Amino acid sequence: MPEVVPPIPGPLPRFFGRFNGRGLWTLCCRDVLRFLRYYIESLGGPCVSSLLFLAVFALAWGTGGEMVPGVSMAAYIAPGIVVFSLSQAAFQAAAVALIYDKQEGMILDLLAAPLSPVELMLGYTLSAAFNASLVALAVFAMMLIFVDFPVVAPGVALLYVGLTALLFAELGMLVGLWADRWDHFSAAESFLILPLGLLSGSFFTLASLPGPMQSAIEFNPVYHAMNGFRYGLTGYAQGSLLWGGVMMFLLFLVIGLGVWRLLATGYKIKT
Repeated sequence: MPEVVPPIPGPLPRFFGRFNGRGLWTLCCRDVLRFLRYYIESLGGPCVSSLLFLAVFALAWGTGGEMVPGVSMAAYIAPGIVVFSLSQAAFQAAAVALIYDKQEGMILDLLAAPLSPVELMLGYTLSAAFNASLVALAVFAMMLIFVDFPVVAPGVALLYVGLTALLFAELGMLVGLWADRWDHFSAAESFLILPLGLLSGSFFTLASLPGPMQSAIEFNPVYHAMNGFRYGLTGYAQGSLLWGGVMMFLLFLVIGLGVWRLLATGYKIKT
């Protein structure tokens, strides 16, 4: 009689519990590695454009004067450049990753994976925030070559960096879910992100604006992000740090709730 070979046992099913930490970690690593693969564009591009911003304002204003008492022109402008690069990078990282996954069909793999809507949102948001923080760190390192910061409150500066990265990563996810084509993404960046960054008080003082515009800029989250980061580096703030932090946190919660709801209902990602 032929010898009976016992069957080889197959792999046991894997149980993830209520929270799939391994899947979340894998999703975050995937997007971070995808970002770093194109480091010349993703990191080098913001550094070059930021130095050009600083050079243009240095040529226009000169390097010896002070924008506000006790803060030089370069020390006043440079934090705004860092925050502007941070917010734009966070928005782009989340939106581009999501639109690319939708157009290439890779979003179906994520929907089939044991990942809840909350875990999907956290995966895209945390990875985009981390990527944007790398951009901010690179830009800040370039600024240190030309600008001397006293760094009065590093904890405040780091708090606003983290809050800004998370807020604009969620905003990028919201646009990424809505956008069907790349021109939708470009329109959102041109008509939303760029005006918020350029009209945030990063490159001018509020005293130079008329009264109604000073009041309107108080509702710009980039203004509060820049204000908090600038205070952490120079000790100078144009507005209330508490109100700015509370406003940004509330926006983070509201946008996060909207992104979660869209993911839970499969808005433009389920066929």
